[in-house]
Amino acid sequence: MGIDLAASVFRQTGMAVVNEYLKCACATVKGDEEIIDFVLKNFPNIIVIDAPLSIPRGRHDIDDRTGPHFRKCDLELRRLKIKFFPVTLGPMRQLTKRGIMIKSKLEELGFTVIESYPGGIQDVLKVPRHRDLKGLLSGLIKYGLTGCSENNNEHELDAATLGYLGQLMLSGRAIALGDAEEGLLYLPAV
Repeated sequence: MGIDLAASVFRQTGMAVVNEYLKCACATVKGDEEIIDFVLKNFPNIIVIDAPLSIPRGRHDIDDRTGPHFRKCDLELRRLKIKFFPVTLGPMRQLTKRGIMIKSKLEELGFTVIESYPGGIQDVLKVPRHRDLKGLLSGLIKYGLTGCSENNNEHELDAATLGYLGQLMLSGRAIALGDAEEGLLYLPAV
């Protein structure tokens, strides 16, 4: 399952379930309970969230402005020339808080939760990011995803991208960036 998490419960969160045959079903939700309900209805093997799920080593909390700005996985993204927003950037702090809280709730329910970034996955797979929805949809179809259409919004297609990475992870075709003690971010192995 992929979750393209919004920083606020008032904004759209994209959800997608991708089965072992790469059949995808998407939805848009907002509140935390809607996210949990969608997960419980679909009971995925792995959940991939687009949100920072950890803070940089050396910071006391996400609002600490004196510690480092980047995690090791962020520095590895930068080395790969994948553009991203640092977890300490204004709006990203709210997303990080929500991501860590959602991860905690899902793990308490027994789910495996990992972090990824749809823009990074799309860059590695060489498919357009969601600014080009038709190109992104075409790219996902090229990689075998079915069930997505032009009716899906950008959050749902990003969630489908994350769900695809979840299937890659389950089949041993994903790599971890970063440090396990600080936090890992997963991308497709190429």
